[in-house]
Amino acid sequence: MSELTVDLQRAIEAPGVPEDFEFERWAQAAWLDEHPSEVTIRIVASDESAELNSQYRGKSGPTNVLSFPFEAPAGITVPLAGDLIICAPVVEKEAAEQHKTLTEHWAHMVVHGMLHLQGYDHIEDNDAEVMEALEIRLLAQLGFSNPYETEETEKDS
Repeated sequence: MSELTVDLQRAIEAPGVPEDFEFERWAQAAWLDEHPSEVTIRIVASDESAELNSQYRGKSGPTNVLSFPFEAPAGITVPLAGDLIICAPVVEKEAAEQHKTLTEHWAHMVVHGMLHLQGYDHIEDNDAEVMEALEIRLLAQLGFSNPYETEETEKDS
């Protein structure tokens, strides 16, 4: 595992947003590439998230995390993983709905976003299974429980 530099931007001050060192720890744990890199994590309000979600994904409303992998021009090598945009109000709302602590949901969003920056996705079922298994393993290494257990339990009831 290689060194990852984390640049944190707080566009919103919200209660329950983790400390910088926590974001750094979670992002570094989810950086699986052998080369050093850099990621920007921007904590935003609902309006900025909704604007970016509409502009880049064609979807309305705010979302929990948006991942923007850095795509270098041909022949140029720059050690940038990309940007994560995490919407504090959405994370807070989802944590409550999913009966998770705020900290564990924040950690999940960082790990989930970091995996997206490294090319993982969950569009196809097989890809989703691979990505979810990796998220579960990485979060367990960080001391968090399976983030999908509560969702699956709720779906069954």
